Amino acid sequence: MPQTRRGLLIILSSPSGAGKSTLAKRLMAWDPSLSFSVSATTRPPREGEVEGQDYVFVSDADFKRAVTEGEMLEHAHVFGNFYGSPKGPVSEAIAEGRDVLFDIDWQGAQQIENSDLGLNTLSIFLLPPSIPELRRRLETRAKDTSETIAKRMEKSWDEISHWGGYDFVLVNDDLDETEARLKTIITAQRLRRTQQPGLNDHVRKLQQEFEELV
Repeated sequence: MPQTRRGLLIILSSPSGAGKSTLAKRLMAWDPSLSFSVSATTRPPREGEVEGQDYVFVSDADFKRAVTEGEMLEHAHVFGNFYGSPKGPVSEAIAEGRDVLFDIDWQGAQQIENSDLGLNTLSIFLLPPSIPELRRRLETRAKDTSETIAKRMEKSWDEISHWGGYDFVLVNDDLDETEARLKTIITAQRLRRTQQPGLNDHVRKLQQEFEELV
């Protein structure tokens, strides 16, 4: 039977600090065939970020043009900047049977699930074990100012309130255990009937063989 399959759009969402970026990196290390959807953004690069690897940095005008021309699979305005996922590379990967990993919020997840690639999505939401722990993680990673941390905490409940719209929801109280659960989910979803276009031909072949026998 042909082993070809359609790729998955694997969406990871969570409030900032709940671990989605760390887990995304672990999944990429687990399966090098996974490609990460590099978002376009209008915010300036942070120290150490690499163009085309961490983000594609664009102007407001170029971003708005891409949205108008349908070149963004999803987009959002967050903390004063635009973020979005270019559609072209994702469509190509899915057609070739390669999975694409997204680190996006609930708005982006909904846009992707409502797109023409929606049937290929696998959405997973990560919950923190507690709100105090969420704040602690934001403070200890030392990436943001106290003002930004406060804004992220204010936004966290809005993010969490959309947990019910996801296929799977995991409480990330232990990174290793959560990573293991994610691998199990992805492995199973790759075998979904809808992700295996070769099954139709195989069933027709079985039917032909059956008819020849009787």
